Amino acid sequence: MRAICSAPAASCRAFVGLHTSVARVAAVAAALCAACALAAPALDPTIAARVLALDPERISEADVRDVLAHAPAPRVILISGLALVSMEPFGEFLIAMGYPEARIRNPRDGTLAYSSNATTSAALAGMLAWHYEHDAMMPLVIGHSQGGMIAIRTLHELAGAFGTTIAVVDPATGEAQPRTTIVDPATGAERPVLGLAVPYASAIATGKLMRLLLGQWSMLGRLRRIPDSAVEFTGFSIAFDPLAFEFGGSDPYVATGTAIVRNVVLPASTSHLGVPQTKHLAADPATRAWINVYAPGAKPTPLPSGVDTTNIDHAADIWWSVKKHWCLAAQALAQRALAAVAASPTGTAAGSVARPP
Repeated sequence: MRAICSAPAASCRAFVGLHTSVARVAAVAAALCAACALAAPALDPTIAARVLALDPERISEADVRDVLAHAPAPRVILISGLALVSMEPFGEFLIAMGYPEARIRNPRDGTLAYSSNATTSAALAGMLAWHYEHDAMMPLVIGHSQGGMIAIRTLHELAGAFGTTIAVVDPATGEAQPRTTIVDPATGAERPVLGLAVPYASAIATGKLMRLLLGQWSMLGRLRRIPDSAVEFTGFSIAFDPLAFEFGGSDPYVATGTAIVRNVVLPASTSHLGVPQTKHLAADPATRAWINVYAPGAKPTPLPSGVDTTNIDHAADIWWSVKKHWCLAAQALAQRALAAVAASPTGTAAGSVARPP
């Protein structure tokens, strides 16, 4: 602006403020117009009824294959830890268990994971808002090691710990948009990104030692405190994990308010760097069957013998949570779809929830 504006400084500042305001209004107006023009993928009433009949905490392999696979699914965002350890193998596990591949792939580069070195918590919070606005389903967030720190920091971003506004971010380009609000697909009303809640978030082998060594001071006091921007959170620690400086779950996660927080201590034999390696569990019929009947708190069945069960504990627990929140999100859409059908004079509805492009 200094290079092209010769007016007094106050006038320049006023012009810049007006330009920014106009850009924001234009962006919000575009989202509102798009929301009126387009509808989210319609959910067939027959499928909607079958989705609503499911028990979210008791989803079988047949339920995934025959019902949920025909319903929309929330995006799953997997955040890798150190550069040498990717969460892509865990994405392959979820896909092999029946989760839609397209709902895991990173829109920007097509990979199955996000880099914790290249993804900031503010950007991720903005992406979550973008996905919610477009899909009518809030994404699920799972991070390993440093990726877990990014996941938790994102929760604190949404809770307002680092600012009073959060810009919407286009996940395909990584660019922030000139707006800090979205059109809520559940209500059709404009609302801020700040205050959105993630249905399910998880951190695996995320410790304070690396936060200290990497100078991530702002997270030292927040790393184990889960704000209300998570509906449910599961923290996995390894019984003996020198890399995370974790020993037997001695530093558990706690809710600061209403978040439902679970702490799971993994066997000491669990490898910090090998945590994402889970695809083999979906390929073997015995481990796959064990995972499909797993439920937290239920009396566990004996582990299958004679097969590789490495990493089965957290794989089963996360898959249970992913299925649960897939079901809950699909049921919310199904309820809106059936309500739209009931309210329509013709008994049909073009779509269930409005969304921008």
